[in-house]
Amino acid sequence: MGLSPRVEFLLDVVECKLTQAQSDILPCAARYILVTGGGQAGKSRLAAIKWLQEFIPDIIRAKRAEYKFPLIYWLVAADYDRTDQEFNYIKADVERLGLLHRASKRVDPGFIEISGGPPSNPVIAIIRTKSGKDYRTLAKEAPMGILACEASQLDLEAYLRLVERTAPHRAWLFMTGTMESSIGWYPQLRQAWGIGLEDKKAFSLPSYSNHYLYPGGKTDPEILRLKAETPDDFFLERIEGIPCPPRGLVIPEFRADVHVNTDCIYKADEPVSVWYDPGYDHAAALYAVQHVKGQVNVFDEVYERGLTIDDVIDIAIAKPWWRDVRHGVIDVAGTYHAGQQTPVAEVWLQRTGLYMQSQKVGINEGTARFKSFLKIDPVSNQPRIIFSPVCRGVLSELGMGVNPIDKQTHVYRWDVDKDGNTIGKVPIDRWNDGIKAVVYGLIDRFGYVTTANRQEAKVTFYGRPKSSLSVR
Repeated sequence: MGLSPRVEFLLDVVECKLTQAQSDILPCAARYILVTGGGQAGKSRLAAIKWLQEFIPDIIRAKRAEYKFPLIYWLVAADYDRTDQEFNYIKADVERLGLLHRASKRVDPGFIEISGGPPSNPVIAIIRTKSGKDYRTLAKEAPMGILACEASQLDLEAYLRLVERTAPHRAWLFMTGTMESSIGWYPQLRQAWGIGLEDKKAFSLPSYSNHYLYPGGKTDPEILRLKAETPDDFFLERIEGIPCPPRGLVIPEFRADVHVNTDCIYKADEPVSVWYDPGYDHAAALYAVQHVKGQVNVFDEVYERGLTIDDVIDIAIAKPWWRDVRHGVIDVAGTYHAGQQTPVAEVWLQRTGLYMQSQKVGINEGTARFKSFLKIDPVSNQPRIIFSPVCRGVLSELGMGVNPIDKQTHVYRWDVDKDGNTIGKVPIDRWNDGIKAVVYGLIDRFGYVTTANRQEAKVTFYGRPKSSLSVR
């Protein structure tokens, strides 16, 4: 499928000549498109032309649906400055088309107003810049289309809010960016959408597709030099725009677009459970959970290092959902903590009246139960568990972003050899505090995957002895 005559005409007017790789992406009719590209591949120019391509069809669609004018579009990035390239390209294109009414980026947020209406109301569309750091800016309005600039630098919650904002007007979403690594929601979507879903498509735009910079393409001497002098993963990610799936992930089945949802929020007056893995030198991980229509909703999190038991309790009882807490689960190995003489569960009972259930949970058996809840239910077409994007600690352990404690990438993984084969019978016992808390809760409420797995496992999380407070 080539470019339409209308798009070719517009490209000629704005004096833009696309590379072949850009031209191959532009005709894609999917509603959600993600482009992972290498440096200087032309991602920003492609995004600007994408807006130009959709503008006239959007006007026609809006008139048929009787949407109010002016139409709204968003340019979104992790901060306002990172929208500069797309903004400048679109502004110049609109000027060449004789449709620029007014534009400014001297004070953020910036805007571009497009003329085309009657003299009494000439502005037919407005493009606004948005910052992903302030989620409040990603609300209220219902845009016709969204360009996400350097989308890999947005966090998961920002992406989910953009998806939410596409609903009112069935808006399109076009995301471009260079991968910083192959861990996180952005490269994960690149893999998931690359298989060709109905309304979601993903493409790679290699640096060497820009023949103006690299006349020899893939065999350009400079490209060959980079390939020889950089690690394979770096070259694939940063030059070719292809993610390298991390090796050894314990729970690779977890997907940002399936298991994380902004609708996963506290439902007042519905029972709440707290699932808790104590920690001091490592993260203390506590989750507030509700069961809604057969689905486990993990809607809030406490995930911090250096907190005493009393600190965690103070944070929990100050939450609006605390009044609905009816049940608690704690790591059986977390009997004593940070020099305290009183067992953790007993402290909870004394201070809150909440009795924390506990039992021994095998690592692999617990992981199997977690994975069973990630599967899509054939009746509801939904997974049995979803997470709020505010649960950044456990999401980081699952490969969905940086750890909120040290802002580094850490995932729960197996030890692997040089060929990527797993080593040992259990995963590395690090960066799994949130995962463990969720596992304890699932096992307490639903048991093991099979009856056979109910036998006590020889290996437990942290390998510590069973608590005297265990009720099972």
